[in-house]
Amino acid sequence: MTEKKLIIITAPSGAGKTSITRHLLAKFPKLSFSVSATTREKRSFEREGVDYYFLSPEAFQEKITNQEFVEWEMVYESRYYGTLKSELQRIWKEGGIPVLDIDVKGAIHVQQQYTQSALSIFVDPPSLDELRKRLLSRGTETGKSLQDRINKASYEISFKQHFDRIIVNKDLDRAYALADQIIEDFVN
Repeated sequence: MTEKKLIIITAPSGAGKTSITRHLLAKFPKLSFSVSATTREKRSFEREGVDYYFLSPEAFQEKITNQEFVEWEMVYESRYYGTLKSELQRIWKEGGIPVLDIDVKGAIHVQQQYTQSALSIFVDPPSLDELRKRLLSRGTETGKSLQDRINKASYEISFKQHFDRIIVNKDLDRAYALADQIIEDFVN
């Protein structure tokens, strides 16, 4: 049996992976967003079960114990993120292709499990300075959390060659066009 296809989109926080993911989901009807689980606080604009499944640390730990994740990571201290197996199964059952918008470690882990059927895309910021500006413009970071994200981004960028395709997001419209071409080739 052929493995079912899935698309992994990863990047340092603020590089544009969520914008590119949303663009692709709007353009390609066969793609379906895989809702991740997290223990972080919900932002005012986010919706439960649409943007994330917001879980308590205890509930997340229980799902780890029960092996309900394809991948999970403690991305920041006491902040867990993970992809539920049930999400992938739900999308495949509906005839779709799951799109995972996940961190770099998780992306590598999923890629290792689905070597023949996954397409992995790394969204690269044009520079760490530009990434810092983007994160600051969000207005969601403290001085410490900003520095933590920049340090983590520098580390994550060192893994970009592990992914099938790299999109440098200097200009969002160009990044969209390249992503469209990559997905078109993979889906058909």
